[in-house]
Amino acid sequence: MKKTSTRLADGRELVYYDLRDDAVRDAEDRRPLPTVSTASEIRADRLLGDSVVVASHRQARTYHPPVDECPLCPSRDGRHTEIPAADYDVVVFENRFPSLTGDAGRCEVVCFTPDHNASFADLTEPRAALVLDAWTDRTGELARQPGVEQVFCFENRGQEIGVTLGHPHGQIYAYPFATPRTALMLRSLAEHRERTGGRNLFDDVLADERADGRRIVLEGEHWTAFVPYAAHWPYEVHLYPHRRVPDLLALDDAARAEFPGLYLELLRRFDRIFDGRVGGERGARVGGERGARVGGEGAARDGREGAAEPPTPYISAWHQAPFSAADRGEFALHLELFTIRRTSGKLKFLAGSESGMNVFINDVPPEAAAERLREVASK
Repeated sequence: MKKTSTRLADGRELVYYDLRDDAVRDAEDRRPLPTVSTASEIRADRLLGDSVVVASHRQARTYHPPVDECPLCPSRDGRHTEIPAADYDVVVFENRFPSLTGDAGRCEVVCFTPDHNASFADLTEPRAALVLDAWTDRTGELARQPGVEQVFCFENRGQEIGVTLGHPHGQIYAYPFATPRTALMLRSLAEHRERTGGRNLFDDVLADERADGRRIVLEGEHWTAFVPYAAHWPYEVHLYPHRRVPDLLALDDAARAEFPGLYLELLRRFDRIFDGRVGGERGARVGGERGARVGGEGAARDGREGAAEPPTPYISAWHQAPFSAADRGEFALHLELFTIRRTSGKLKFLAGSESGMNVFINDVPPEAAAERLREVASK
């Protein structure tokens, strides 16, 4: 991997990650950009004990531009974008419309490919490995910034998720605090250790899923992907390395080498979940027909069964340990991948129970979701 750091016209950092060591990245950003003006503020919720980010400047961010105005494509034919080069492998740059700024953290954009019409699942294994290298490098760089407590690498895919740019990309948030979700995991981790005389919760969850087997989706020599026993989302997969590590920086070479192929296969299966031509339609509709009959909290009724499906919308999220956590070594790096689509033409909305009380109601049994994800394996 070759890493080249440069600056955009308004002073934001941009980093190229290249597979070839002889790549030259000397293109300049010639846009007349004004200085970035942000108004990010973190407010504490006194009742729930968590934090809310207020970022009013994001109302002006780019929203679903036409393909020929995409800011994440390379700069070509006289059209200047966020990436000055005419081509690239992987690029990371500071978000022009960040949720977190200054002492409140940092937000970065990760462009996986210059191909606007591709997706992460279309990458080759070397390119996917390069993205993993970029995530790892940014985790290390952001960890050294004053005030950063936790680094979150993630991808939102699909307009249903809320993506405003169609180009395949992800984001990295550097939070100045441990996120509420992580705090809950750390609490459960401590309680499990106390209750079991020192056992590790993450180790036990992984061991139990591998022993049970019904919810296993993919299993390699160094990683296992499974649908969790109490999955919140219709199709949700957790991917764990077999050797527990707190973050991406601590992955060994063997786990890093196996990850790209396994992750790409997992993403490709997600794209085939709702394709009735692959593995039959029964699995795709497990729970969906029941949800249509019963309704239930969060049931979406805005589509027709059997209609042509756009690519599966998903969120892919790396969970890494906070840097100052007392039991940081007990935390387990893992990736959580899930879709809000519950069956063909229907989304899982977070309605009263989920949004109002944080009690999820899942229409798809985790065992059925795992079975469907095994049915759509690559041949």
